[in-house]
Amino acid sequence: MGLQIYITGGTFDKVYNPISEKLEFTETHIPEILRSGRNAYNVSLETLMLKDSLYMTDEDRQFILEKCQNCLEGRILIAHGTGTMIETAGVLGQNLRDKTVVLIGAMVPYSIFDSDAVFNFAFGYGIVQVLPNGTYIAMNGRIFDWDNVRKNPKTGEFETIK
Repeated sequence: MGLQIYITGGTFDKVYNPISEKLEFTETHIPEILRSGRNAYNVSLETLMLKDSLYMTDEDRQFILEKCQNCLEGRILIAHGTGTMIETAGVLGQNLRDKTVVLIGAMVPYSIFDSDAVFNFAFGYGIVQVLPNGTYIAMNGRIFDWDNVRKNPKTGEFETIK
């Protein structure tokens, strides 16, 4: 069995458009990260959407859940925006018991210098292979259970609730 990677968008995959002067989506950077890391693991990669998570809907979360439920792989890594990552993790955590799911994201886009995207990807990629079944958030070298995490609005960092 291998690893399924789902891409949903978020800051991770945004790029700066000098014409519009905005961060936008063009394509995912994850294949490039896998190549540069000399990935040797059996990985399936699928882009579900390229969307800022602040604009994700309940329907988007249901779609992600259905993809995870129907996935043949028992280990799933999801690149997701940090803005509503906890909400998506909640939907998955309440409904998936027989798989290991890890959500990752970035505070700074991969395409911008000093991004945390590669570190967060590599960390999530590694731990999804060893964690027991459950839904987790992996950010900045820390692992959080889906039901014991919040994003600190002052620091932008994820932290445990209790």
